[in-house]
Amino acid sequence: MFTINIEKACGCFKKSAFENNQSFESKDDALIEAMAMVKTMNEEWCQKHEFLFSEDGEQFQIAVSPRSKAHSGCCGGGHCS
Repeated sequence: MFTINIEKACGCFKKSAFENNQSFESKDDALIEAMAMVKTMNEEWCQKHEFLFSEDGEQFQIAVSPRSKAHSGCCGGGHCS
């Protein structure tokens, strides 16, 4: 059994149709779903976080980290927040 685990469910994840700890019989199915999730999270969500994929045996982990200011589109002038 292959499982996709979200390290920390942010607000966007909680509002989404995605489920944490999804299980799959096939490694390929789990990998395809995990990669699709990461793509959607990084491209379509609020951009406050970056989502990173890793694999450890039968576990597919999606880690969450704050986006650096370089990725936010902010000029650093203090008026974007």
